[in-house]
Amino acid sequence: MNVHFIAIGGSAMHNLAIALHYKGYKITGSDDEIFDPAKTRLERLGLLPETIGWNPASIHEGLDAVILGMHARADNPELAKAKELGLKIFSYPEYLYEQSKDKIRVVIGGSHGKTTITAMILHVLKQAGIDTDYMVGAQLEGFDVMVKLTEKARFMVIEGDEYLTSALDRRPKFHLYMPDIALISGIAWDHVNVFPTFDNYVDQFRIFAQMIPQGGSLVYCGEDDQVAAVAENVDNGVVKLPYSKPDYVIENGITSLVTGSEKIPLRVFGHHNMLNLEGARLVCQCMGVGSQAFYHAIGTFAGASKRLELLAASETCAVYKDFAHSPSKLMATINAVREQFPERRLVACMELHTFSSLSLGFLQEYRDSMNEADCAVVFYSRHALELKRLPVFEIKDVKEAFNRVDILTFNDKPSLEHYLLSEHWENAVLLMMSSGNFEGLDLKELAETIVSR
Repeated sequence: MNVHFIAIGGSAMHNLAIALHYKGYKITGSDDEIFDPAKTRLERLGLLPETIGWNPASIHEGLDAVILGMHARADNPELAKAKELGLKIFSYPEYLYEQSKDKIRVVIGGSHGKTTITAMILHVLKQAGIDTDYMVGAQLEGFDVMVKLTEKARFMVIEGDEYLTSALDRRPKFHLYMPDIALISGIAWDHVNVFPTFDNYVDQFRIFAQMIPQGGSLVYCGEDDQVAAVAENVDNGVVKLPYSKPDYVIENGITSLVTGSEKIPLRVFGHHNMLNLEGARLVCQCMGVGSQAFYHAIGTFAGASKRLELLAASETCAVYKDFAHSPSKLMATINAVREQFPERRLVACMELHTFSSLSLGFLQEYRDSMNEADCAVVFYSRHALELKRLPVFEIKDVKEAFNRVDILTFNDKPSLEHYLLSEHWENAVLLMMSSGNFEGLDLKELAETIVSR
């Protein structure tokens, strides 16, 4: 099979290209910019384009498929050539379905927790010796790539993002995967540039749940009223498996799962992660993994990249980073660290980075979301506002939106870095939260500097 990737440098796209390369496909690709780690990984396998930019000459009749990345625009010259030649053009999720249509598809959906739950499932399946294909949205410990595709695996586990499929296809990605087993972790309004109202956003999960065939399974968080309402309206012979927080204790800074008379020490913590764990357990149960096998494996799960990831620690200080950016994720992550370290001063620093979070109208959704932190810090980049063509807002707007008069707000990297390095970090935890990178701030170096003092 000869497959060409338009926008091969994307996080998901380059992983799919590598997965197909390992499967024996001949891969070509193009992009107008490719950064690490994609650049190095593609180059190592001989998949890096010789030149940067779009080259219509790379599109020819010998291609079996063209895969269009989200980064590519509708007027892309390679896309125009592929249409002219009548080639098969797939979006990223369409091609994942094409590769998995004869497998049992397990799709993990929800506004939060998707990556962690998918990672937990894959970790347990690996420990249990169950081979599976997969797509997950972060690099996982013990896994070389974020996408795996084979001929033999019975299952395909997919992290089901609700964002748009491509520049040509306005459907949410998870509508294309047609789940046999589905999970919905929670519903909290996001992507306001695509889903302008909360009900419109919830509709996407209603459609997703209705796609489960008769005899399929829906695992869902019963603690979330919106999810429970979506599940209640699924009545086409689907097996419904609600979950809630399992029993756990925190002793000497370690969270342990309580199962009967046994305590299982965990490497993850927080109420939201306990919910994630229970959802993963029920999905694994649907895949033939018993509870004892699940519990035996989950104790060694260290988490997914950027999900409450420990950057550095000393006896009196710890620095974590997390992908949290939406109001619900922000609150869940802050509460998790507060619960794990009740005696320490908690400094929570978040970056407004997504289109939603930088929209003045949506900013009000963050009200009271950082109240559990002893010190709340918000960073935003004026350059990011310009790139997204959004109205500039002021520091006072942030204070009003978060409903916290003592919130510290910075809109340039040097000022934020100076503040963090000038603070005293005795008996404290610093939590850095963003789907971006704080304008290129080296969080690992920052963390090591802080804990070494």
